[in-house]
Amino acid sequence: MRLSYENRRYVETAKISACHIVALDEYLDKKRHVELKMDQALLLIHNELLGTHLTVYWNSERCYHCLPQALVNVSGSGKRGKPSIAAVAVSTQHGSILQLNDTVEEKEVCRLEYKFGEFGNYSLSVKHVNNGVSEIACDLVINKNPVDSNLPVCIAFLVGLAVIIAVCFLRFLLSLDDFNNWISKAINSRETDRLINSELGSPSRAGLFGDDAQPEVWRPCAVPPRLRSVDTFRGIALILMVFVNYGGGKYWYFKHASWNGLTVADLVFPWFVFIMGSSIFLSMTSILQRGCSKIRLLGKVAWRSFLLICIGIIIVNPNYCLGPLSWDKVRIPGVLQRLGVTYFVVAVVELLFAKPVPESCASERRCSFLQDITSSWPQWLFILMLESIWLALTFFLPVPGCPTGYLGPGGIGDLGKYPNCTGGAAGYIDRLLLGDDHIYQHPSSAVLYHTTVAYDPEGILGTINSIVMAFLGVQAGKILLYYKDQTKDILIRFTAWWCFLGLISLALTKVSENEGFIPINKNLWSISYVTTLSSFAFFILLILYPIVDVKGLWTGTPFFYPGMNSILVYVGHEVFESYFPFQWRLQDNQSHKEHLIQNIVATALWVLIAYILYKKKVFWKI
Repeated sequence: MRLSYENRRYVETAKISACHIVALDEYLDKKRHVELKMDQALLLIHNELLGTHLTVYWNSERCYHCLPQALVNVSGSGKRGKPSIAAVAVSTQHGSILQLNDTVEEKEVCRLEYKFGEFGNYSLSVKHVNNGVSEIACDLVINKNPVDSNLPVCIAFLVGLAVIIAVCFLRFLLSLDDFNNWISKAINSRETDRLINSELGSPSRAGLFGDDAQPEVWRPCAVPPRLRSVDTFRGIALILMVFVNYGGGKYWYFKHASWNGLTVADLVFPWFVFIMGSSIFLSMTSILQRGCSKIRLLGKVAWRSFLLICIGIIIVNPNYCLGPLSWDKVRIPGVLQRLGVTYFVVAVVELLFAKPVPESCASERRCSFLQDITSSWPQWLFILMLESIWLALTFFLPVPGCPTGYLGPGGIGDLGKYPNCTGGAAGYIDRLLLGDDHIYQHPSSAVLYHTTVAYDPEGILGTINSIVMAFLGVQAGKILLYYKDQTKDILIRFTAWWCFLGLISLALTKVSENEGFIPINKNLWSISYVTTLSSFAFFILLILYPIVDVKGLWTGTPFFYPGMNSILVYVGHEVFESYFPFQWRLQDNQSHKEHLIQNIVATALWVLIAYILYKKKVFWKI
């Protein structure tokens, strides 16, 4: 019979009956143990039902509308008091849903939901109660307590926080004249004192826009000095990208979501695209004001886009893990390829419709309300047309063998009805135009949804929404330039965009992961994903701009340095990923702690490299 397991009777210590211990010893004599890997626990299933064979099915709580997967079969007990035992490894990344069925009658015996702990040892006992009359009980017992797999992350966070506090405290001390005089007498070197203050970004010694910045002479509608908040934001996104690409300690929340939803890894790429859009507008405005012709600038834009695409296909290609690059198996889409296409489209649109920044913005210290939007109405019209194309193709393009407008992962999702429909129209377009062999072969949806078809998260259709994301970044750049030195107006507009885009996301998603009209999905680059991440981006700028550029309370260190050399850091970390000192042989390959230390060290090394290059004034620009 079906037994509700809502009470969840868990015993926190090993309290197994003597007959269970004897049976367990006999079982382990025959089969030593199940070898556990990272993010797994051992589950021993004790079947005390006489003559009743059980089939155990498993599902992750994060797998939406998924077919249960057969986990293990357990034969019926042949003798009262001597259960049949089966051992199996279960996932500990998310909560598990276990369903035990009578193998012969195919009816549910019991069902339970539980979050297993990493490397824990559990026993699930299935037996009759009330002298075997009718009811069946399923009791879960903890034989061996799991390890706290999140402890290394907590320790790393606390260490990082302690370093930040120590640096801030030292910076405060160095801002005090008495302490400075004492330091100077102690080391008898003003130069060392100057260098320390310079590195820590002391507001009394450093300008708002960097240590090397010179006092700016105000000129009407002049392009402002390089905004450290923009470079800092880019550096934050880049360093997070490097960390998650190196493995993120092998934690699930530092990996991409299997389908709908957000993890830390899903934040970084769109933020990078957003800041690229801001940089496009700021840099193009500066170049045009210096007298460069639009035709010459168009050539530079085309050449840079071409180089980004070539670097992505030839140098940074995941198919190198299969051996020498084969042109019949080369992956055509990719991160740099998408950046190249997005950069080209957004830059060309801005170049075609570029208008001079009105001098009244600076001379009168005031711009007309919404000038930053109304002056860009041709660009907005183009972006709305692009988004209409995305919506039309996504929801109305007929896909053979799939429902029209399908946004699911395929595989075992949707109860296994559409196993080969991963990504709907987005996946179909890529397979049709590029071919199965030229797109990503190991999508994140394969982890939970067991998809078997190739799917590329940087595919053709999703590029439309990356262009939208970059254009929202352009809007942030226009706010910074049109309302230069009007901090209140800038912050009001950042706040308005943050709230406006956030409300759109709430409406599209119905404040849920899977039940909305258009769920947040990095694999599809859904429009709700773009509005959500853009809302976050405006909020981050809302925080960074006054702290870094206005008040000078923080110089952006250490993120500012990789933000100034982003292409070099990105390409370098991909190319040298497997080389020492970025990677070394671990003593325990199944330890989150060792992976986390290795990934933090590798990421920190790229920050150090970027810092050294910055001091040497070496910048790789394409």
